[in-house]
Amino acid sequence: MGRAGPVRPPGRGGEACVRAIWKGAVAFGLVNVPVRLYAATGEHEVRLHQVHRDDGGRIRYRKVCSVCGETVEWSDVAKGYETGDGELVVLDDEDLAGLPLSTEREIDVLEFVPAEQVDPVMLQKTYYLEPERSAAKPYALLRGALEATDRVAVVKVAIRQREAMAVLRVRDRVICLQTLLWPDEVREADFPVLDEDVTVRPQELTMASSLVESLAGDFDPSQYEDAYAAALEELIETKVSSGDTRSAPASAGQEDAAGGEGEGAQVVDLLAALQRSVDRARSAREGTVDGAKDGGDGGGRDEAPAAKAR
Repeated sequence: MGRAGPVRPPGRGGEACVRAIWKGAVAFGLVNVPVRLYAATGEHEVRLHQVHRDDGGRIRYRKVCSVCGETVEWSDVAKGYETGDGELVVLDDEDLAGLPLSTEREIDVLEFVPAEQVDPVMLQKTYYLEPERSAAKPYALLRGALEATDRVAVVKVAIRQREAMAVLRVRDRVICLQTLLWPDEVREADFPVLDEDVTVRPQELTMASSLVESLAGDFDPSQYEDAYAAALEELIETKVSSGDTRSAPASAGQEDAAGGEGEGAQVVDLLAALQRSVDRARSAREGTVDGAKDGGDGGGRDEAPAAKAR
């Protein structure tokens, strides 16, 4: 019988962030804040694998072509889109490389909006932004500005070759990036039954309100527990403690490739960069009016491309 350690499901709440999944900079006006991106959440499920009941070997899946029946290597796999009339469009890496995609190393701040205007249904995954040591001051500046104005920053970012809309908000002392669904990804609630006239008597509404008040409290998620996951962990612990285990058969493992990344841009002359950012924003909003009033050509707009290039 094989020996096993205690059950520790990955992703349990309270665990520290392990490895940065992205490295770049927040483009805050003319100021760049070099940051690292960490996943802020993780599922607490106990991961179960499919295995061969007789010898415990892992069940693997091969990529097999449905036409020729041959096993296809990853290098020979392309993307395909099937049209409504059954035609197939094949897209290779070269085709996809030519598509417009915002830089993979920049979180571009587009605007600052009131936090309550962001519909929670659009929120997806949350990440923590850790500043580089050299960017502690501009990071604190951005964090303070978000807190003081009670706004969130609407940004665009490319993560894993996909462009996403997101917001930056503050949680405790950390700036969080929360990816958003695109507007056309949120479905409309179309339930005809809700359009029917329903009569609710005052007495019924009063009783319902009383029930709400009887269960009212402050939200404390730590008081709730996933009963199924806890029972599954207990079942596994029981089998381990009773010796009902076997040695895992050897199999070919796969190592995660980690690519090197360059250091982020250093922030120089923070105050001056902020002043230029404010001036540029004002020029973008008032340049048209000033140009008409002074008979000029709207110089504020001409400065924007050069400033944006940084």
